[in-house]
Amino acid sequence: MSPTLTDATPLAADPNDGLNVLESRGSTAETFGIPLAVLAELTHRCPLQCPYCSNPVELERASGELSTEEWKKVLSELAEIGVLQIHFSGGEPTARKDLVELVRHATEVGLYTNLITSAVLLTKDKLAALADAGLCHVQISFQGSEADIADRVAGFRNAHAQKIKAAGWARELDLPLTVNAVMHRQNLHQLPDIIQMAVDLDADRLEVANVQYYGWALKNRAALMPTLEQIEETSHIVEDAQVRLKGILTIDYVVPDYYALRPKKCMGGWGRQFFNISPTGKILPCHAAETITGLDFESVRSNHSIAWIWQNSDAFNRYRGTGWMPEPCRSCEFKEVDFGGCRCQAFALTGDAGNTDPACTLSPMHEQIFKTAETEASGDVNRFIYRNFNGGTPEADAQHDA
Repeated sequence: MSPTLTDATPLAADPNDGLNVLESRGSTAETFGIPLAVLAELTHRCPLQCPYCSNPVELERASGELSTEEWKKVLSELAEIGVLQIHFSGGEPTARKDLVELVRHATEVGLYTNLITSAVLLTKDKLAALADAGLCHVQISFQGSEADIADRVAGFRNAHAQKIKAAGWARELDLPLTVNAVMHRQNLHQLPDIIQMAVDLDADRLEVANVQYYGWALKNRAALMPTLEQIEETSHIVEDAQVRLKGILTIDYVVPDYYALRPKKCMGGWGRQFFNISPTGKILPCHAAETITGLDFESVRSNHSIAWIWQNSDAFNRYRGTGWMPEPCRSCEFKEVDFGGCRCQAFALTGDAGNTDPACTLSPMHEQIFKTAETEASGDVNRFIYRNFNGGTPEADAQHDA
């Protein structure tokens, strides 16, 4: 916990006046102002079975999801305390029958709305209804540049073709489009074609996101981990495309932590710039935070306002700032640059979320995880364990050989 937070006097819970919580003098919100954008995970239900799924290992069932009225109340409260953007995600947010109603309400209270979707459940009429309700932006995930690999990774037939159609509908409706490509050893060779696909789809932005290895992706690490040579080639391809396509396509690129020298500033730092709301209403510092055992995350169903939870909850304050850091982080000149890296990764790889992120070269585990990456990347494990509510399904030999 940072000195700023230690010195602050906790405010009494006031579920009816979140704005008052933020405006109180001496509150931690003066240091950690409410985020401009919030991720709303409407559901964990999803027709895809991606082996790198970022949702928690234990998925929330539909019976526990926030109701339409609960989500509308949340959206109103977010707008009241100064949030500007809401990103509807999942799982697959279009699995919610009330999505159009939620987009319309978010629009009415003044929020910019972004739909993060696999697009496989979308129809042109449904997307048009969302646009009419005020949807501002669409972000579609792609698992490759062509159907064979993409559908295999997704564990869903004809997914790629549906995504292409949905991207076309988005542009017909004049909705800005982002292509999100999650990259790993088995599809990185398609990156040049993925970049061209994004251009052909008239996308505004392409996110080249290498898999981050915690949660379900950790179960499939040996089948997904790229080689160092692949990452070096990928970096060259991205850098060239960023120059060549300037003004045509914006390209964001995230290097895998296992091949980094310093940890990334994960989510802008724990509890500093971001939070997301789970399907059951838990407010989380990042989408993977529930992988850390021993943290109790407050819910919008509690008697606390969202602003109070952001400011005062133990889970948010546990790794905020720099005061919690052990050595070598505590003495590091970069501690207020990367804020210790990823707490979820530290927990996944060391068993303690308070340890130095092993992505950092100063971590005593850094060399070990680099060797693990090299070994797994050069191995012969290629079959996936697919993600689903049944606890996972190994990829069938017939599907693998297809």
